Amino acid sequence: MKGNHKIYQEMITMGFAIPKLRKKLKSKLSASRYEHSLSVSFTCICLAMRYGCSLQKAEAAGLIHDCAKCYDDEKIIKLCGKHRIPITDDERKAPAVLHARYGAWLAKNQYHIEDDEILSAVACHTTGKPDMELLDKILYVADYIEARRDKASNLTAMRKLAFQDLDEALYRIMEGTLSYLEKKGNRVDPMTAEAFAYYKDQRDKENINQ
Repeated sequence: MKGNHKIYQEMITMGFAIPKLRKKLKSKLSASRYEHSLSVSFTCICLAMRYGCSLQKAEAAGLIHDCAKCYDDEKIIKLCGKHRIPITDDERKAPAVLHARYGAWLAKNQYHIEDDEILSAVACHTTGKPDMELLDKILYVADYIEARRDKASNLTAMRKLAFQDLDEALYRIMEGTLSYLEKKGNRVDPMTAEAFAYYKDQRDKENINQ
């Protein structure tokens, strides 16, 4: 009964928070960014249904994940300094990933989201990280496959795979992202490389045991 009560309370809390969250985000983000956030939240909900994650947390994570995208890279670096959010040298050189880290801070301090699972998912949705939790994986994958995306050549395959094997989809998306960055000559964030190495090792071990 205690578990059911907790779920019920979570549904009430997040259910009331979601409309307010949408309204605030709509006033802060560009129209296209807000539409992307809605699409990611709907995709998160679908993946949460498939894999047994909290629908309320998945929806909130999808909505809030790009809340820092209203600032450019230079501004985010300054804001991270102002709020004493640590930045690595690599992040200063390739600050595009920083909106996730600062977004997690905004989610907690300006949007009043206290849930650690949501904050974790937001913080790692650009780079991934080793040993991700279920909501981390759902947001990372949803951000890549959401319906308004149309650039990546493997989207059709990844959209199908995401609902068949979330871990394999996560691995393949990371692999494709690293390959794209390397071909473009863009800097690869060390956390992305570390996350990919972790999941490659996990995948190789599973293949050996089969």
